[in-house]
Amino acid sequence: MTDRDRVQAHTSPAATEAIRRRTEERVAYYAAHPELIPERLRALDREWDVERRLELMSSSMTIFGLVLGITRGWRWFLLPLAVQAFFLQHAVQGWCPPLPTLRRLGVRTQAEIDEERYALKALRGDFANLPLGAESPLNVVAALHAVRQVRSR
Repeated sequence: MTDRDRVQAHTSPAATEAIRRRTEERVAYYAAHPELIPERLRALDREWDVERRLELMSSSMTIFGLVLGITRGWRWFLLPLAVQAFFLQHAVQGWCPPLPTLRRLGVRTQAEIDEERYALKALRGDFANLPLGAESPLNVVAALHAVRQVRSR
């Protein structure tokens, strides 16, 4: 299993399918509205992936626990210890306790965000070697399939 697949391997099939389905629905929408693709690509550039959200949660909870440990008592130091243990677990295994909740909420991996980005670019015609265009009814599936094929190599 590659680093890119660790989070997906530890995500429930239902959550993975829901994320995939929403991605396909968005790509289908932008296939019908190609004039909005540049705006969507800018939004994808700003989207936080699951790793970044976990980093934010980990550092925030650690700082919170340290402050409480200093001001309220030593037992609060257990919070940053637990949070960093979970973050270490995520770094090694690709799983930690907040991950299932984030995935159920639809937070995507960078690879999943990139999949949508490159499907939209393919629809827009950015890749001359891909025979896709907004007028093809199979373009949504073909664009996502092409990206998934490249990603699996």
